[in-house]
Amino acid sequence: MIDQAEALRHRMQSMGEDAAKRTRILTVTSGKGGVGKSNFSLNFALALQKRGFSVLLFDADIGMGNIDVLLGTPAAYNLFHLLKRDKSIWEIIQEGPGGLRFIAGGSGFKDLIRLSDEEVEYFASEIAKLYGEVDYVLFDTGAGLSKETLRFIQAADETIVVTTPEPTSITDAYALMKMVKTMGEDAEFRLVVNRVGDDREGRQTADNIRQVARTYLSLELPVLGFVPDDAHVSKAVKKQTALSNLYPDCPASRGIDGIAAEYLNESRSASVQTSIKGFLQRVRKLWS
Repeated sequence: MIDQAEALRHRMQSMGEDAAKRTRILTVTSGKGGVGKSNFSLNFALALQKRGFSVLLFDADIGMGNIDVLLGTPAAYNLFHLLKRDKSIWEIIQEGPGGLRFIAGGSGFKDLIRLSDEEVEYFASEIAKLYGEVDYVLFDTGAGLSKETLRFIQAADETIVVTTPEPTSITDAYALMKMVKTMGEDAEFRLVVNRVGDDREGRQTADNIRQVARTYLSLELPVLGFVPDDAHVSKAVKKQTALSNLYPDCPASRGIDGIAAEYLNESRSASVQTSIKGFLQRVRKLWS
């Protein structure tokens, strides 16, 4: 395993200086469970990777992490092993099919709120090693606004909120954004509507949320796109294979691919680049 970690570290470091100029932190979250958030996170990461960007998918779902299950790649180590200093950041990074790098979820996330100052410094220094090694660190959080999820939203350059057209999902997605804004957090939200019957339903759902957010939260909410309701998704889950790897041309895969393209276009228009100082400041918000 040590040899594999060393090989992974060298591969990541061989990407060159261009990647080092733009490491960004993304958080994907939802107001309620069961909206397909983790599936979206996984395939969104793969869509970014397909376009030549290096991605580290960080399963931040407290006690319910399942990225390794969706990939069919059992993870030997997770964040818990890093917090206990049993393993380095390089050793807890796993590599799934298609070369996607990920850190598995685990109970260790609960220990984030109980770290000593010395442990905080150690963990921050380990996470900071990712700067310049990947273009994107993507946190897939648990559903709802727990203390842990709030910290990952605080640490992110942008947060993608996943909802569905179901009224409870819409209400909970709005409630999550409202709570973050009420706490005085200046989060940059993006919206994805999953499991839509057609584009009309997706647009209607997005417009409703955007209007309420604009009126009551003074929040402009860009929409990245819609993902069709697609039976291929459950088939891929049962086969423990990423949807976009197994069914790259199915409607849901094409929807997520389009969302990745929209996100990158939006990012290029903004011309935002995160410095190492900015990256460290965001990582430290995990304990603010």
